[in-house]
Amino acid sequence: MTTSSLPTFAEPSVVREDTPDGRVLLRSTEPLREHPVSVVHDFRANAEAHPDRLLLAEPDPGWGWDHATWGEMRTVVDRLAQGLIERGLDDRPVLILSGNSRLHLAVTLAAMTIGTPVVPVSVAYSLQTGDHTKLRAMADLVEPGLVVAENPSFLAAVTAVAGPGSGRTVLVGHQAADSFPDAITPDQLVAPVTDEVARRCAALTRDTVAKILFTSGSTAQPKGVINTHGMLAANQQQIRQVWPFLDDEPPVLLDWLPWSHTFAGNHDVNLVLSRGGTLYLDDGRPSPDLVARTVENLREARPTIYLSVPAGYAALLPYLETDDDAAKAFLSRLRLGFFAAAALPQGLWDRLTALAERHGSSMTMTTSWGMTETSPAATTAHFPITRSDCLGVPLPGVEIALVARDGKQELRVRGPNVTPGYHRRPDLAETTFDEHGFFCTGDAVALVDEDDPGAGLLFRGRLAEDFKLASGTFVSVGTLRPRLLSAAAGLISDAVLCGEQGDHVAALVWLRPELAARAPQGVPDEGLRADLRAALTRLADEGGGASQRVERLLVLTEPAELGAGEVTDKGYVNQRAVRERRPADVSRLLAEEPDEAVVVR
Repeated sequence: MTTSSLPTFAEPSVVREDTPDGRVLLRSTEPLREHPVSVVHDFRANAEAHPDRLLLAEPDPGWGWDHATWGEMRTVVDRLAQGLIERGLDDRPVLILSGNSRLHLAVTLAAMTIGTPVVPVSVAYSLQTGDHTKLRAMADLVEPGLVVAENPSFLAAVTAVAGPGSGRTVLVGHQAADSFPDAITPDQLVAPVTDEVARRCAALTRDTVAKILFTSGSTAQPKGVINTHGMLAANQQQIRQVWPFLDDEPPVLLDWLPWSHTFAGNHDVNLVLSRGGTLYLDDGRPSPDLVARTVENLREARPTIYLSVPAGYAALLPYLETDDDAAKAFLSRLRLGFFAAAALPQGLWDRLTALAERHGSSMTMTTSWGMTETSPAATTAHFPITRSDCLGVPLPGVEIALVARDGKQELRVRGPNVTPGYHRRPDLAETTFDEHGFFCTGDAVALVDEDDPGAGLLFRGRLAEDFKLASGTFVSVGTLRPRLLSAAAGLISDAVLCGEQGDHVAALVWLRPELAARAPQGVPDEGLRADLRAALTRLADEGGGASQRVERLLVLTEPAELGAGEVTDKGYVNQRAVRERRPADVSRLLAEEPDEAVVVR
């Protein structure tokens, strides 16, 4: 890997315009530069330029890592693309049920090369539910011609969406062939490449649909977001312009985030494909039984950019803070530490920067804001920041509108990276786009400095998650929750705020896994109770009224359930879903006479 002499960040330049109707418009003065029609074109060019460079490393239990070079992947992709054409599987979307893998990437690139949309769905819909109702609804909406399921654990899901009479072909990994007698394997799908593959690739336009990505449903039922080739290519060019070091430093990533979501599937994978980098697939997760795998994988990969969600950093940090060798491997060539998808508690930010300073690392922490509908990045902090709630400034080519709503400012977006709409749901256009063509995100923000738009935006939560106390005061869940986690100093892994129409805010919380034994049946021992009470006091001492402090806690012993929609596979907790699914816990927490399990400030 070449170490870039170019700066990490481009100098931001943002202009503000206040309109007569009260909107605040923000945009970068840096125009979006010319770029390829599709990320697929970047992939093919990079494969020709450095065919022997490592593209993908996938853990192979008992054998280390299974490597695929750029040239090897290009060969497989073209042969799969030809096979899709010859079997007539190119005129309907490809539905991918299984998780991140070499086959998943190859099939995705093959389909996108010839203009066939790809639909990767969260494995939770296949493996963590019994009736597969949502999965069937997704399949019925997109009507796939090919369904990809890599191993036998997906048998029930495949039967639900591609059973006899469905007219859908099933592609499985070689190890699963015996479990799916009517399916085909990659060896049966590939075909000798003809000029038709290159012709189809050349015919791609910016409006050609590349993917249909289902939203996580954190505030509503999942919808199929149209992702065009132009959206994805524009977003990578936008990132390239604000991270200039990428021009001569191919990124090396280690990533566990699911490709069914835009963060990993678009931002991270496309970052590697567009800049000629290397991706190590992490078979670890931010969970007690798997985070140690991530630590071991970091020793092998030694990433140059580490991209994760707050839950991932929270699980990883205790290992890095106590294992100097692991920390040195993690930081050895790390230029950027990046988080997104949820607010990072300031306490975690401070611990990460302290870790880097202790080991003499020049790693810079940064973040951005985006959604499935924005490819995903729309803003990024491409300048030094010290607070974790700064979302940065608009990317080149992106226009931001701040519009007053419910006492806050809603962030709205317009640009070449924004979706044209939802698959087979034209009825949603009226509510998702305003009269000026801006996408209405439902996220609230504020300017860091009213007089300096270049100082960035502050995240103020999702408007749909906020609620009112009896006093009429809004509780900003997106800002209070990370403040509570920071005040708890690592005791709490996540929290759901409650108290709508009540006199005070309370919280259902999950302890860090290693503390669970200190709260049998959810009742904290005296030492833990004192520590939790002290955390509530620290939060209250920060100042503010009833809407800015938490008066009670109740420890939950049942984890957030992904299959029930309480949490996404990125670790984002759906506040309303948890409250609605656990009414008995909410009642205990808010009871006039709380029981012994409730911690009161």
